[in-house]
Amino acid sequence: MMRWLEGSWRSGRRLHALASISALLIAVPILGCSMLSKDEDAVPEGSADKLYNEGLFLLNNKQEYDDAAKKFDQVDRENPYSDWARKALLMSAYSYYKAQKYDDCINAAKRYVTLHPGSPDAAYAQYLIGVSYYDQIPDVFHDQARADKAISALAEVVRKYPDTEYALNAKKKIDIARDQLAGKEMEIGRFYLKKHDFTGAINRFKVVVTQYQTTREVEEALERLTEAYLSIGIVDEAQTAAAVLGHNFPDSPWYKDAYRLMKSAGVEPNENKASWLSRAFKGLG
Repeated sequence: MMRWLEGSWRSGRRLHALASISALLIAVPILGCSMLSKDEDAVPEGSADKLYNEGLFLLNNKQEYDDAAKKFDQVDRENPYSDWARKALLMSAYSYYKAQKYDDCINAAKRYVTLHPGSPDAAYAQYLIGVSYYDQIPDVFHDQARADKAISALAEVVRKYPDTEYALNAKKKIDIARDQLAGKEMEIGRFYLKKHDFTGAINRFKVVVTQYQTTREVEEALERLTEAYLSIGIVDEAQTAAAVLGHNFPDSPWYKDAYRLMKSAGVEPNENKASWLSRAFKGLG
């Protein structure tokens, strides 16, 4: 009934989904950079275009992403006010991303957004910032600061560039990152519950229910709240948690567990409309 193993298994599946979707979606943004390798303008002779093309050669050669980034950085340093510098800065950010040098990618992309906020490629630069944080999100057993940063940066893509191809991808990644944050709260809550620190557990599960109620973790959080409240004798809140769970997720296996807990305690799920649990889910049923 405690479903401890299932909770750990789901944490592993969350990481697998995060990695799979990351691999699937990161192929899309390079289309935003493809225009940068086209000779749409007259190409003047000189060190800027030579360095830029050398960077493209290294980038296309794969596995030489770090060297490519250095070439693009050199363009920016030696020709800071040229159009080549603008193009090279974004290509540098992308090259660093491919080299998995995420901090360097973030710095270059942030500089691009600051210097060229009106550029058609600013959306892609902002997206690079977000995915650089996103790709560093660890499992739920570790600090989730990067998940918070990923959500913030990706939300900027959605807010500032809602009509771009990157906004849709950003929304998907935000949902996964939010699920990761909810998973972290659940992991801590389960730990407290196992230690019989029911107040600590309730506080963690409450965060999931109030802040992450659109994630898949919310079903388990409501069942755990049922269990924790029953354990400390706050029966009406336990009944409400079970009732809210049943109303919003009637086919959930977590509701079946919550209902069995209710029956074993000799009570039925019963929603108290004045409860914080009921208010949290108002309008979602």
